[in-house]
Amino acid sequence: MTNEPDRVRDVDFFATVARRVHEVRERVLAAGGRGVRLIAVTKTFGVDAVLAATAAGCEGIGENYAQELVAKFDDMSAVPEVHFIGQLQTNKVRMVAPFVAVYETVDRSSLALEIAKRAPGARILVQVDATDEPGKGGCSLGAVAELVGRCLDLGLHVEGLMTVGYTVGGPEASRGVFRMVRSLADELNLAECSMGMSGDFEVAVAEGSTQVRVGSVLFGARPPHR
Repeated sequence: MTNEPDRVRDVDFFATVARRVHEVRERVLAAGGRGVRLIAVTKTFGVDAVLAATAAGCEGIGENYAQELVAKFDDMSAVPEVHFIGQLQTNKVRMVAPFVAVYETVDRSSLALEIAKRAPGARILVQVDATDEPGKGGCSLGAVAELVGRCLDLGLHVEGLMTVGYTVGGPEASRGVFRMVRSLADELNLAECSMGMSGDFEVAVAEGSTQVRVGSVLFGARPPHR
């Protein structure tokens, strides 16, 4: 039998996430976004966060770590649309392929080749590094067109581009980055732009994002990654 305090806590959590999803959608609309999809970033959160976000109507679930993703979704009977949004090693593609619907962080030919091998025709986004901050994944702006072409040659379905804004300087610091990536997507006739996270999604939407990746704004402070 389910413990009554646990049941009440679960109901409260689901209600809180639903309210926050609604608030984010309102903020997206106020920023000028129409039809912008919400990808709920559930890394380091439990299955309850996945279920709550899915019940609240989020269009996808974002995960960053291969082993955590497999452990979290392996026992789920109904897996929502999972987006891999962390840096992905080629030797982990086989592990995550049964669960991932969209690979958002394709930034090199070797990774594209492995995805094409393990998940032929997979939906992908090419990750662009348009900042000067060290340690970020993504190919340079000048290498994007060649990588997109390589992915298409491999039979992958390139839906668009993905980028991460600046981690310092506040939301406005990333406006130019988002504008450049949206412009590049347009030049390449790619419809999708996955831009914006909890701290800067309104600026990203104003600059043409079609998909935002939000976690803490929905679930609160993130537990540490184990």
